[in-house]
Amino acid sequence: MVKMVYFAWIRERIGKGEETLDLPDDVQTVGDLIAYLKTCGEGYAAAFNVPEAVHVAINKQHCGHGDAIGEATEIALFPPMTGG
Repeated sequence: MVKMVYFAWIRERIGKGEETLDLPDDVQTVGDLIAYLKTCGEGYAAAFNVPEAVHVAINKQHCGHGDAIGEATEIALFPPMTGG
């Protein structure tokens, strides 16, 4: 089980800020995760329609789409951020 945390327009499209998921065995990388989430319903499909726009942190460490999920306890998904 992994705690998923969603921010900004990802949260708005999915309709929840967080949830706990039991991921399928074939979800090994961040890219696999996003592809899987797109199949979880209309809101998820809309949120992850442009996967390259999604940034990810595993256990509070930023990572790339090719990175392994491993034994993650928390995965956060969020849009690009700008500073000010």
